[in-house]
Amino acid sequence: MHKIYAGLNVMTGPSLAQRLIVSGTLPRLGVQGQAPIRVGALVPFSGPEAFWGQPGIQGCRIWIDWINDRGGLMIDGRRRPLVLIEADSAQGPQAALAAARDMVETHKVRLVLTLGGRDVRLALPYLMERRVLTATLLPSDLSPDYPTLIAPAEVHPFFNVTGVDWLARHRPKARRVALCAQEDELGLPSLATYRAAFRVAEREIVSETRYDADTGNAEQILNQMLAGDPDILCFCSSPPPMIDQLTRAAYARGFKGEMIACTCDGYRDLIAQTSPEFMERFTFQFPDFDDPGLEGAEFFFRRPKAFYETYNERFPGQWTAVSWEYAAILDRWHDAVETADSLGTVAVLAALKRGRVMPHTFGMGRWWGTEIYGIDNALVGDWPVVAVRDGRARIQEFGSVLDWLTAHGALLVEELGAIGQLWHQRVRPDLSEALLADPLTKE
Repeated sequence: MHKIYAGLNVMTGPSLAQRLIVSGTLPRLGVQGQAPIRVGALVPFSGPEAFWGQPGIQGCRIWIDWINDRGGLMIDGRRRPLVLIEADSAQGPQAALAAARDMVETHKVRLVLTLGGRDVRLALPYLMERRVLTATLLPSDLSPDYPTLIAPAEVHPFFNVTGVDWLARHRPKARRVALCAQEDELGLPSLATYRAAFRVAEREIVSETRYDADTGNAEQILNQMLAGDPDILCFCSSPPPMIDQLTRAAYARGFKGEMIACTCDGYRDLIAQTSPEFMERFTFQFPDFDDPGLEGAEFFFRRPKAFYETYNERFPGQWTAVSWEYAAILDRWHDAVETADSLGTVAVLAALKRGRVMPHTFGMGRWWGTEIYGIDNALVGDWPVVAVRDGRARIQEFGSVLDWLTAHGALLVEELGAIGQLWHQRVRPDLSEALLADPLTKE
């Protein structure tokens, strides 16, 4: 069921692991015989969401290697090794619950990394019952029922408002928008967010297509989108394979307008399959980490280029939007553990939220969320807007997600509520019934 990836952890400030691998400013420290500290990764390694899991855990393995090569997590005056316990969340909710129980009850993990969403809908209430610090890449999982669940890496899909704002200012003649989104935990909140963002930008939404995440046909979806004669095609947070298919289809149909989406992981291949000029009309939200725009930015990966180059050397051609995100969570957790000098959930969570302001991926962020999630457990900061220039994804600007939410949060709540995506509109699963079906309960 599990894969175990072992190592050490060292970090006393933002991105010390990345800094150390480049500068080598600390001596190597022997940690043989020290009791390991275990963290869990309950993410999809298979199935249609594997591209939201596997690349990110590969980034964790680099982070752990760097940490482990330079010492260990400093706790109670000693450095201790870090071990990553990995399990595939894509085997269904019941299997994910069993994996979570094994992580907690057998391996005694101190943190669980998740993608979030439907596959962990049974695991999350169990982890909350056991008061395990858990991190998600889907802030829509957050609620007052889950007090030890946090979203410290990204606040998907709300950062997408920065791309819409940039596009509206830089392409003022593009005013008619066609939207599409898959009907799942990623797609529906994203659809609501793009609706709100385009309303704020005073753009007209001429069509909206929802499709099944497993059976959606790109040609049919695009035909529906183009029927409204749009200037902008918005693919929301569609999965990377669907974005690739929609983009190629738009090129084949001779679309001359703008395109926007949360991600565009395959932009290099799309340039080759379409044209550089066509892809320069695509706006998205995730940069390569050798982007010149990160060199002088306030950025927790102080050596983003070193991380990016190491990743591409070890996993050629596999860099995606999530390659760095689980490692980013580990970075924040590590700093909080050493600040608290404790592995306890309460102490670490207090250290994470000290002063309500802390380093975020792209600068300083603030804990936020009561308006949408009923709890301030999402770390919100600035976010980059990215476009293709001269064949490379390049940051165009950093937009303030928090400023947009402060100004337009009521409109966002309205759109989320219209499609049932507010925290109090979700039904909490029956954990007791699920535990009865778990083989671990019967042992």
